[in-house]
Amino acid sequence: GFTFSLLVLFVNNSYVFFKSLPSPKSIGKINYSLSTHIFDRDGRLLYEFYREQHRTTVKLQNLPSYVWQAAVAIEDKDFFKHSGISPIGGMIRALKENIINDRLQGGSTITQQLVKSALLTPERTIQRKMKEIILALWTERLFNKEEILEMYLNQVPYGGSSYGIEEASKTYFGKPSKALKIHEAALLAGLPQAPSLYSPQINPRLTKVRRDEVLKKMFEQRYISENEYNNTVKTLVSVLPPRTAIKSPHFVFFVKNQLIQTYG
Repeated sequence: GFTFSLLVLFVNNSYVFFKSLPSPKSIGKINYSLSTHIFDRDGRLLYEFYREQHRTTVKLQNLPSYVWQAAVAIEDKDFFKHSGISPIGGMIRALKENIINDRLQGGSTITQQLVKSALLTPERTIQRKMKEIILALWTERLFNKEEILEMYLNQVPYGGSSYGIEEASKTYFGKPSKALKIHEAALLAGLPQAPSLYSPQINPRLTKVRRDEVLKKMFEQRYISENEYNNTVKTLVSVLPPRTAIKSPHFVFFVKNQLIQTYG
């Protein structure tokens, strides 16, 4: 009787646990606020406003290959080989790091980082880590690697209110992500692990150390040549200052108030 009761309790708890899991089909639909753009009659951007996340989506096929290669090189070199999670040793290290230090290292794959950012809370618990692992495996069954990379690049934070590679590129370099150079792509790829620590607007010295680490990984994994590596590591970190200016503020806030009255 006691054994049967334990079994029933285990099955019931497991059911409740799995029932509480969000579906990976919700990636890009929750925790995914998009910026509102206000243009003048000539199509000139006047202002973008948002609640907490400043994001504009971009298609992977429109990006230079080294943009996603930089992310894979520094975050998950075996991305194209695994099925969502790293081998058991990496999982154990990731679990330890997650609980003790809250760091995405030693086994947290790009897929795991995507589901954590898109579907889960950042709490440091074993239960949350287990959800992350299950959802990563599930995500890899629903989407191919290119789709996962595209969702990752559009989802993760790059510092401040900039979410996704497109907004990060505009924030730091003043141009669309399709125009990024190798050293710029490497700089952005290094930010998601610790956006505040590696912020080029706050700590450019650490930013360069991190960027050069990404470039070294890209060279070691044969995404760039030795000549490209030697040239790009010499490049100084140069980014735009934080943006605060509003063009045509009276018109912008008139439109914003109308939108709020209409849509909340």
